[in-house]
Amino acid sequence: MEKNHHITAPTAEQREKNKKYKIAISYPPMPDEKGTPCLGQNRQFQWFANPTYIYPMVPAYAATLLQSQGYDVMWDDGIAEELSQEDWLERIKKFKPNLIVFETKTPVVKRHWKLIDVIKEELPETKIVLCGDHVTAMPEESMKNSKVDVIATGGDYDFLALNIANSYNHKVQLEPGIWYRKGNEIKNTGHFVLNHDLDDLPVIDRDLTKWQLYAYKNGNYKRTPGTYTFAARDCWWGKCTFCSWTTLYPGKDYRKHSVKRVLDEIGMLIEKYHVKEIMDDSGSFPIGPWLKEFCEGMIERGYNKKIKIDCNMRLKALNQDEYNLMGKAGFRFILYGLESANQKTLDRINKNLKVEEIEKGVKMAKQGGLEPHITTMMGYPWETIADAKRTIDLSKHLFDKGYVDTLQATIVIPYPGTPLFKECQENGWLNTEDWDKYDQRMTIMKSELTEENIKELTQELYKSFVTPKFIWRKIIGIRSFDDIKFLFRAAGKVIGHLTDFSAKGNHADKHAD
Repeated sequence: MEKNHHITAPTAEQREKNKKYKIAISYPPMPDEKGTPCLGQNRQFQWFANPTYIYPMVPAYAATLLQSQGYDVMWDDGIAEELSQEDWLERIKKFKPNLIVFETKTPVVKRHWKLIDVIKEELPETKIVLCGDHVTAMPEESMKNSKVDVIATGGDYDFLALNIANSYNHKVQLEPGIWYRKGNEIKNTGHFVLNHDLDDLPVIDRDLTKWQLYAYKNGNYKRTPGTYTFAARDCWWGKCTFCSWTTLYPGKDYRKHSVKRVLDEIGMLIEKYHVKEIMDDSGSFPIGPWLKEFCEGMIERGYNKKIKIDCNMRLKALNQDEYNLMGKAGFRFILYGLESANQKTLDRINKNLKVEEIEKGVKMAKQGGLEPHITTMMGYPWETIADAKRTIDLSKHLFDKGYVDTLQATIVIPYPGTPLFKECQENGWLNTEDWDKYDQRMTIMKSELTEENIKELTQELYKSFVTPKFIWRKIIGIRSFDDIKFLFRAAGKVIGHLTDFSAKGNHADKHAD
């Protein structure tokens, strides 16, 4: 990897010029009968009947970084603010930004193309930037299908947003990974390079980025208000063939903030904002000496008595002593990608996991005092109904043993840019390349399982833990009013997910065009 690229402070003259340059970091509303789009900081896009608003970390870093350089920045999340499209557009027109940055994903990219063209009619001088996993995989497509001005590829689009603003405002050279227009030509600066030092970033300005929008409507939190951190980019494995974020952050480019930096941020969140729970959304939380130092720091500073920490982890990453230390350090919720209970599937998606390691991993976490959450997927082209039921049976078993507390089930989607998408193209498995339909409301890959089978199996997964033994275990585990509120929120989420994968939703999709 090349030597780290560092941020340079603007001169007094540049800072004065930046004050007059307006930038909006935007999530435009997308009203739809399917529900609320879960777009920001989400690897698997879904429409949720029961809204969940996830704090978009990289755009929040972008907003904070730009403001720290003197730019006039507006945080503009019309989805989380529940604005109508009309009200959102009027607000943008009133602000009159020089630059708008949109994060996009496969199921909504066509909507963003149309919206960009509308904005260009209303604000012809405004420059528009697209970023995210879909445009990283297929940048030229969006340049040809919309009037977008710039595309920032790769996962460091916070750093690139500053570079793009400085390019327009101060004529600085564009970094690698950027597509742009020069007259009637489409140009690019080559493949992105993840060589930025994460500790160069200022700590996210929670007030600028309206942190309270994301502090309550999030099913992960047992205690509210909650917020997110992003200790690392992104997953130190980073090779799973289905994960859209491997397009943004290949495992070889895994980078971490310093332990002190993360601990200092947690201290600030406790003291200034009275946050009660933090979800760190690194694809896989750092392990090894970093994790040990972090846990010991949480204990030494007394943060473990004031706040709970949630994180993503890989199932065979830790031993029992490490889980015990995490429990003492204040970790509560730990999320694992189980994906399937079939070894042929785990091997094929490059999960680097054995089926027999699944139960061992969640059992150790539970013994360490954590509350494991598993994610599973239905609809692999090579799986039979018997294979899918094996995943359901394992989930039921883990709940019955008390090793797992919660679950998320989704339909596997082959996102452009992933090895799974390429495999689908090579094998003729794709039912469609209409990106609107890549939203987990229908099956994208050819399979022995029908769409009705997959939705029924996905619903069965959500029902798998609603057993008398599990419910009784939750009731006797109540220790506070927060526990009671969390159980009611969790019940609402399960009902919402059952609606998301209902037969009614299936029929509605068939007529959505």
